[in-house]
Amino acid sequence: MTGSRFLKIIHSRAPLRINDIGGWTDTWFAGKGTVLNLAVDPPVEVQVKLLPNREGVRKRVEVHAENYAESFRFDPDRPQLDRHPLLQFTTAAIPVPDQFRLEVRIFSPVPAGISTGTSASVAVALLGALNLAAGGRRTPLQIAALAHRVETEGLKQQSGIQDQVCAARGGASYIHMSRYPRARVRSVPLARGVWDDLNRRLMLIYLGRPHRSSAIHEQVIARLEKAGPGFRPLESLKGLADRAWEALRTGDLKSYGRIMIRNNEGQRALFRELISPEADEVFRLAKKWNAAGWKVNGAGGKGGSLTLLTSADDGLRRRLLQDILALGRGIRPLPVALSPSGLRAWRSF
Repeated sequence: MTGSRFLKIIHSRAPLRINDIGGWTDTWFAGKGTVLNLAVDPPVEVQVKLLPNREGVRKRVEVHAENYAESFRFDPDRPQLDRHPLLQFTTAAIPVPDQFRLEVRIFSPVPAGISTGTSASVAVALLGALNLAAGGRRTPLQIAALAHRVETEGLKQQSGIQDQVCAARGGASYIHMSRYPRARVRSVPLARGVWDDLNRRLMLIYLGRPHRSSAIHEQVIARLEKAGPGFRPLESLKGLADRAWEALRTGDLKSYGRIMIRNNEGQRALFRELISPEADEVFRLAKKWNAAGWKVNGAGGKGGSLTLLTSADDGLRRRLLQDILALGRGIRPLPVALSPSGLRAWRSF
């Protein structure tokens, strides 16, 4: 800014992902597949300050990871795995000229490791801010692809493509992956009343502890390699996103809920440990109070979160909420709302 020690202050945001119908089919071991997921707010928030590097320091990126109450500096030309490697490798993915320093501030509204694609949202939001600082030439989907490469190539982690796409696009996204990692993405057209009803009835439940999605990926992959191509439980997940698309397009939330349940049981068949005992406790309560659907989010496994599509009856919805809170052990709802937009980045003036 003119008259300020800051040359630019850039803000960005990217939503989280829930209720991934067809998840696991967007991976390299599936080869091809389809996923329909939902973007929700509150979003991951990123602020980047661009400053002059008059001293010529090498560690010219200062990161404030607010959720961890941590701050550190690093050299973007030599990212390391020692401390918050996702942030280091993501920042290095869009180089900033040596004459600048960066002050990066990151905040996530939810706990880490809750199966809502938070790491992808962080990467997309950070890349969105850096992209704007560099001239804004990349599209949201190009940023999503770059964020995916950071995780798979830079960090050598297992990752499907859907989380990054959801963070970049927002809304309800239908992702058709013809060949990993290439995909065609369409937004699901939701009538205003369907959007409002879905928004009212969706409930995100945190299962009391975080999980590591990459670790559960490794276990599933080991089973798939042993089973060989055409493994039936994985094949059963393919095509569910098409049915979910039609259900949402026509406003048939009862069918959408049944597809959620079918997808959840498909994940259980894929690898039993994907559905934890805590998740099953919540599912029993959901069934008791006539919820339309339920499904673990993301990779599943111990901890993390799940999505419920509650009854259209507000009284039953509130009783379900009371029973979930009575479970204790940190199991609780997290407030969310459908996000109509994906990645947004803008400069402060």
